[in-house]
Amino acid sequence: MDKTKIIELLNKDLQDEHGAIIQYLNHAYGMGEGEMACEVEANARDEMRHFDWLAETIVELGGAPSLERGTMRMGGAQVPEWMQNNVMLEDGAIKQYKEHIGLIDDPRVKRLLKRILSDEEAHRDSFAHFVEKAGREGARDIRGDKQDKTASTLNWGIGHEYTVILQYLLHSYLSKSEEAQEQLADQAINEMQHLGWLAEELASSGGNPKLEHIAVDKSTETADMLKADIKIEKEVAEAYDKAGKETDDAGLKKLLFRIRDNELYHIDVFNDLLAEEEGK
Repeated sequence: MDKTKIIELLNKDLQDEHGAIIQYLNHAYGMGEGEMACEVEANARDEMRHFDWLAETIVELGGAPSLERGTMRMGGAQVPEWMQNNVMLEDGAIKQYKEHIGLIDDPRVKRLLKRILSDEEAHRDSFAHFVEKAGREGARDIRGDKQDKTASTLNWGIGHEYTVILQYLLHSYLSKSEEAQEQLADQAINEMQHLGWLAEELASSGGNPKLEHIAVDKSTETADMLKADIKIEKEVAEAYDKAGKETDDAGLKKLLFRIRDNELYHIDVFNDLLAEEEGK
C-alpha cells in the first residue's frame, strides 16, 4: 500500500480519535465529580495520546493531520445511555482498527495500530461496566441551562481553549524547529488544563459547556505559526483580564486571572521562539 493511502486511513483514525475525545469529555464534565467521571476522563486522555501518535506518524509519512471530528454518538438523556453510546463508539473503533491493520503493510504502522487497538478494547470493557454502574449508582447529568453573562464568558473561554489546543498541536507537528515543536506541545497541554477548569466551573454552576472551536491557523512556516499564536494569545489575555475585572465572583475572578497569567507566559515563550527563528 502506498503512503498516500496509508495517510488517508490514518487520518480517518485520527478524526475518530478526535470525536471520541470530545464525546468522552462531554460525558465527564456532565457527570461532575466522582470516580466514574474521572475514569471516563482518563479514557479521553488515552484517546489524546492516540491522536498524538497518529498525527506524528502522518507527518512522518509526508502527510498533514486532519483536524476534523469523526464519528460521535452524543445522544442519550441518562448517563447509562451515554455509557452505552461509548460502548458502541468503541465497537466501531475496534472494527475499524482491525480493518486498517489488515490493509496496511507497513510493519511500524501496523504495530502502532495494534497498540491503540489494545486500549480501545480495554475502553470498551470499562464502558460496558459503566452502563450497569451508572444505573445502580444513580449517576446523573449535573448540567443545567444557565445562560447568564458568566456562562457566556466561560463558554467563550472553552471555545478559545479548544481552538488553540488544536492550533498549537498542529503547529507542533508541522514545525521544523525541534524547540518550537516541544514548546508548542507543552503550551497545548496547558491549554487543555484551562479547558478542563472552565468546563468544570461551568457545569458545576448549572451551565452547559459547549466544546466547539473556531477557525484554526494552518500556517506551515514556523515564523508564521508563531506570529499567529502570539496574536491570538494577546487577544485572549486581554479578554480574560477584562472578564476577570468585571465579575464579582471571587472564585471566578481568581480562575480567569490565573488563566490570563498563563496566556501572558505563552506570549513570552512564543516571542522568544520567534526571535530565534527570525535570527536564523
